[in-house]
Amino acid sequence: MRDKTFFGHPWALATLFSTEMWERFSWYGLRAILATFMAASPAQQGLGLSDETSQAVVGVYGALIYLVALPGGWIADRVLGARRSVFWGGFLILLGHVSMAVPVPSPAFVWLGLLLIISGTGLLKPNISVMVGRLYPKGDDGRRDSGFSLFYMSINLGAFFAPIVVGWLAAGGRWHLGFGAAAIGMAIGLTQYVRGSRRLRGLGDPPARVEHHGLGRRLALGAAATAVALGGWAASGTLTIDRLTMAITVVILLVTVGYFCYIMLGSHDLTDDERVRMKAYIWLFAAASIFWMIYDLAPSKLLFFARDHTDLSLFGIGITPATTQAFNPLFIMIFVPVFAALWVKLGTRVSTPQKFAFALVTVGLSFVVMAVAAALAGSGRVSVWWLVLVYLVQVFGELSLSPVGLSVTTKLAPEAFKGQLLGVWYISFAVGDSIGGQTGRLGRVLSEPAYYLVLASMAVVAGLALFMFTRQLRVMMSEHQPEPALR
Repeated sequence: MRDKTFFGHPWALATLFSTEMWERFSWYGLRAILATFMAASPAQQGLGLSDETSQAVVGVYGALIYLVALPGGWIADRVLGARRSVFWGGFLILLGHVSMAVPVPSPAFVWLGLLLIISGTGLLKPNISVMVGRLYPKGDDGRRDSGFSLFYMSINLGAFFAPIVVGWLAAGGRWHLGFGAAAIGMAIGLTQYVRGSRRLRGLGDPPARVEHHGLGRRLALGAAATAVALGGWAASGTLTIDRLTMAITVVILLVTVGYFCYIMLGSHDLTDDERVRMKAYIWLFAAASIFWMIYDLAPSKLLFFARDHTDLSLFGIGITPATTQAFNPLFIMIFVPVFAALWVKLGTRVSTPQKFAFALVTVGLSFVVMAVAAALAGSGRVSVWWLVLVYLVQVFGELSLSPVGLSVTTKLAPEAFKGQLLGVWYISFAVGDSIGGQTGRLGRVLSEPAYYLVLASMAVVAGLALFMFTRQLRVMMSEHQPEPALR
C-alpha cells in the first residue's frame, strides 16, 4: 500500500504547510492592525500613541522577530530539537495573541502579548523551515526545491487572507476581536501540528546530547539583568516608549557591527579569499538593510496613508485600511513563478549585485510614486489604486533580492560560519525594520511628499552605486563573469 502524499511530497509536508499558513495568518493579521490600534485614541479603544511612536514600535517589533531567530535556532539545535521548538513556539505565540485579545483598558496585556509572540516566533519560524528541508534525502534537490515552493505558498496564503479577515473584524474599534481572530488562527495551526505529529516522528528530534548545562541559569540572569536595567531606567523618570525603541535600535546596530567585526578581525582560520568574499557580503548586507527599511514600512507608514488619505474602495466595494496589506502577498503569489523562470533564463548574465541594485532602485521608485500620491492627497483623498501600484512595484524588488539574498549568503559564508551566516542574513531585516521605524520622526520636520522622496533618494543612490561597482564586487565574490558575445 502506497503512503499518502501531499502533491507528490511526504504527507508530513501537509502538516508543516498548514501550521505555517495559520501561524502566518496570525502574524500578518496582527501586523495589519497593530499600528492603527496603537495610534487610535482611547475613545476608539486604542492606546493613544502618536503615529511616529506607533511606527517606531512596529519597527522594533518586526526587528526583534527576526533577531530572536538566532537564539531560537540555537535552542533547537542543542536543547529541544526542531519539532518541540515549533510546538512550544506556537504555544507561546497563541498565549501572546490571547493576551492581546483580553478586552481591558490597561496596555500591560498588549506589551506582554507582543513579548510572548516575539519569543514564540523565534522558536517556531526558523525551525519549521529546517524540518521542511529534512523531509528529503540528501541529493533529492529537485523535490526539496519543489517542497519549499509549496511551503512558500502557505506563507503567502496566510498573509493574503489575514489582513482581510482580521481587518474586517477589527473595524470600528473592535481591535480585541481582531486579535482574537489571530489567536484562533494560531490555535488551529497548533492543533493541526499536534494531530499530524505522528507523521513527524523522527523529524527534528532533540539532539542525542542535550546541552542544557547552565542554560536556564544564563537565561534567568539575562532576564534579571534586563529587568533591573529597565527598572532603574523607569525609576529615573526618563523612560519613554520612544526612547526605548531608539535604545533597541541602537542595540541591534551594535550587535550587527560587533558580529561582523568578530568575523573579520578574528582568525577563525579564514582564508584570504573568504575574507575578501565577506567584504563583498557586507556591502550586500547594507544594501539589503536599506531595502527592508523602506519595504517594511507597509504595516506602519503606508497603513497610516491608507487610513488617512485613501478612498478605500476597490471595484465599488469598501475595504478597511488593513486590507491594503493583502496586496503584497497577492502579487508575490502571482509573480514568483515569473521571476523564478526569468532568473533561470538569464543565468549568469545578470549578477547578484545587479539584482540587489535593481531591487534598491525599484523600491526607491515605489516611494517616488508615494510622494506623488501624498502630494495629490493634499487636496483630498486619492484612489487606493495608488497603493496597489506601490505594492506591485515593490514586489518586483523583493523577488529580485529576497530569494537571491539567501542564496548568496550560503555561497559567500566562510566555512567556519556556514550555519551562522544564514541567521545573519535575517539580521539585515532587523536592521532595516528598526531604522525604518525611527524614520517616522522625520515627519516632524518634513512634509509627507518630502519624507517619501528622502527615503526614495537613499535607495536609488545606493542602487546606482551598486550598479557602478558591480564589476569589482563580482571579482571579490569570485562570481562567474559571462563571456562576451561573438559578433
